[in-house]
Amino acid sequence: MLKILIVILFFSITAWAKPTLTIYTYDAFSASWGPAPKIKALFETEHNCTLKFVATSSSIGALRKIQLEGKNTKADILLGLDTSMAQVANKTGLFAYHNINSSMLDLPTHYNDKSFVPFDYSYFAFVYDSEKLKNPPNSFEELASMPKDFKIVIQDPRSSTSGLGLLLWVKEVYGDKASDYWEKLSPHILTITKGWSEAYGLFLKGEADMVLSYTTSPAYHIMDENKTNYKSANFSEGHYAQIEVAAMLKSSQNQALGKKFLAFLLSEQFAEIIPTANWAYPVIKIETLPKAFDSLSVPKKVFLWSGKKVQKRRKEIINEWLESLQK
Repeated sequence: MLKILIVILFFSITAWAKPTLTIYTYDAFSASWGPAPKIKALFETEHNCTLKFVATSSSIGALRKIQLEGKNTKADILLGLDTSMAQVANKTGLFAYHNINSSMLDLPTHYNDKSFVPFDYSYFAFVYDSEKLKNPPNSFEELASMPKDFKIVIQDPRSSTSGLGLLLWVKEVYGDKASDYWEKLSPHILTITKGWSEAYGLFLKGEADMVLSYTTSPAYHIMDENKTNYKSANFSEGHYAQIEVAAMLKSSQNQALGKKFLAFLLSEQFAEIIPTANWAYPVIKIETLPKAFDSLSVPKKVFLWSGKKVQKRRKEIINEWLESLQK
């Protein structure tokens, strides 16, 4: 009789226990000032579950963590890769199809993937402090032609989607001459960080004159700090776009809940959080963007390679970059 009661009690507790959805992502997303806390509160309340965010320095780092953990990974969702890396991730065979209707998407370019769902977008740009830098470079050529003591901070394309985005941006602009450009720009690179947060932190400490970031980054300073001196340089060649995405692992034991989370990424509730927490544009239309977004630079010319093209040429472009910096 006692054994029967213990079994009944065990299954009762199991039934009452809230399911936990574990999300691997990058540090800025899961930070206390990032979107994660608000998303966690909303989704947990609506679905009676627990969201657990596990942060690494970059989303590429999160993907590698999953690959290293293999079948033992605790991740249900990978969030934060972009469309440039989604095809690379798909090749691993680790991610499940989502079957989510994405007809409501409002993006700068068409995007549709069987596994990855977009959740925000922006454009890569070099951010500067207008109180310190009165005449910022407005093209790649002007950037490379700045005085010798002019320094920038960028991210490593092997570990950071923004770092890879810069390489693709330069390759789109310079083509076969990209290697020559990197040689010219190299003396101005103060350091190359693993992820965006570290790079932006160095810039804010005054270590560099400009940092590779986004056209939407100044919105943070306007809204949270009431500062209008941080701006993004508008490059005459155009800007490269970034669309961030998320997907569920095939190995997840929470498939139904995982699909609900991916669908949540396309909800109005989620879209309302993104502009003032991840400082990017939502992927669906919302009634109004925060007023700070009115003053942001919006590129007239936008580049974005297909995932297949990036997957095919990524290693070649990274190797070209590495060789150029070593010359």
